[in-house]
Amino acid sequence: MKNIVVTGGSGKAGTIVCQSLVEHGYLVLNIDSRPPVDPCCAFLNVDLEDLGQTVEAFRATGGNDHPFRKFKQPDAVVHLAAIRAPDLYPDCLTFRNNIMSTYNVFEAAALVGIKRVVWASSETTLGLPFSAEAPPDYVPVDEDHPLRPESAYSLSKVLSEEMARQMHRWNPDMSFIGLRLSNVMTSDDYLRFPDWQGDASIRKWNMWGYIDARDFAQSVRKSLIVENIGAEYFIIANADSVMTRSNEELMAEVFPGVTMLEGSDGHKTLLSIEKARRVLGYEPEYSWRSNNLG
Repeated sequence: MKNIVVTGGSGKAGTIVCQSLVEHGYLVLNIDSRPPVDPCCAFLNVDLEDLGQTVEAFRATGGNDHPFRKFKQPDAVVHLAAIRAPDLYPDCLTFRNNIMSTYNVFEAAALVGIKRVVWASSETTLGLPFSAEAPPDYVPVDEDHPLRPESAYSLSKVLSEEMARQMHRWNPDMSFIGLRLSNVMTSDDYLRFPDWQGDASIRKWNMWGYIDARDFAQSVRKSLIVENIGAEYFIIANADSVMTRSNEELMAEVFPGVTMLEGSDGHKTLLSIEKARRVLGYEPEYSWRSNNLG
């Protein structure tokens, strides 16, 4: 797969993903509602809530000036465009934008004949924000943990996962790979990590997890080359927590009584990445600790 459409390629994570794909030899088209600050590939302004615009962008029928004139159609779509978190906009707008854009991307891919969609789901499907009143059932939280959407945003992601499963049923030769991203961080964000160390409650909402944007880009690349696996979803986090204190200390203080399964000791991520390791071959390469901050 060499020809990739990235929706939302102008955003924080999307920018890193586009750069990573270009560096690894892919021809990339960034589809977004705003141009990138630091462009590394072709850009097309598209309203993904409009199915017609989405289909036209995927079909690449724009003639000599079309950004995809070098090939007939994309080999895969990486769908990152969305309202990225709860409470940024009214709930109804967040839900409509995320559901409609995802439906249109999935449907357009099927109509055009694109066989692989890699898309950004969210850790929030698992019950985030976790609290003493609403703790996880166990740690490390994995893909078997019950889905507990607590906002319009997380509900849009849960329903998009179900949408992917049903669209795969209709199109069994397609793969829909949902990446349940943890909180995306760049190296600049690591400067904030020391401020969290004195209060375990600040980052309890996602079990002290994070994902380096570069490792997220790795998970995207691995998802593009894995064999056809139907409609699957994977927690994507880094291998460690954001804290210098051990998980044993943190859990005893914030979530006493929650079962700690094997693999939850020390500073290991409490958002399990074992399925991504096993199926995708994903292995985090970066850590905030490498910046000598912890």
